[in-house]
Amino acid sequence: MKESVKIYNNERIDQLYSQDIKIIQSPDVFSFSLDAVLLADFANLKISSKIKIMDLCAGNGAVGLFASQKTKGQIFQIELQERLADMGQRSIQLNGLQNQVHMVNLDLANTFNKFEKDSFDYVLCNPPYFKDQTTSKKNPNPYLAIARHEIKTSLDQVLEVASGLLKMNGKLYLVHRPERFSEILSVMTRYRLAPKKVRLVYPRKNGEANMVLIEAIKDGRAGGMRFVEPLYTYEGKEYSTEVKGLLYGGEKA
Repeated sequence: MKESVKIYNNERIDQLYSQDIKIIQSPDVFSFSLDAVLLADFANLKISSKIKIMDLCAGNGAVGLFASQKTKGQIFQIELQERLADMGQRSIQLNGLQNQVHMVNLDLANTFNKFEKDSFDYVLCNPPYFKDQTTSKKNPNPYLAIARHEIKTSLDQVLEVASGLLKMNGKLYLVHRPERFSEILSVMTRYRLAPKKVRLVYPRKNGEANMVLIEAIKDGRAGGMRFVEPLYTYEGKEYSTEVKGLLYGGEKA
């Protein structure tokens, strides 16, 4: 049941028109971007109400809310920053998804104090992309800095927690940066995650990829990694047909 929710100063309600999902956003703290939409679309989730899905580094909850339209399974979300978790919880209520989507304000380090190991069928994650280095130029806004840089977590911790949550043969869906691809594969191997499907995302044709989408299977057989058709964000100055379909509905390609 959809509820009337509090919208605070400098917050707005944005909508993913292709799914009729509304998200509470604020320029003060965080706004979802295309990577959240692409990750939710990339995830191949069973429809069954019996499955359990975890959305790590959930931010304001966009990935889990978008994924809720593809499955009847229970979706749990972990977000460290209290204000973002509160925005995500209010977005869940705004969309009437309280019986399916559950936001938890929690540090990843404490995941297994709350959730049982080997109990999830899927894990989705849009983590901080950039290492926390002293030479790194960080956003002066601490909310954005934490969302984008590995200040409060790391690739190693994210993949360790993802693997710990997943059942044998459970699937991880991750969006990240191509320049860290080899590191991602190495850390996945350490935590028994076998990468199986990869999709590169390019702003435009004839340019370099700026995102990578990866599907990995816990305790999957080594080898057999496939690179599927790339996605192009723009055609000229407009979104590509596929991206328009993901954002506004209609044909994806």
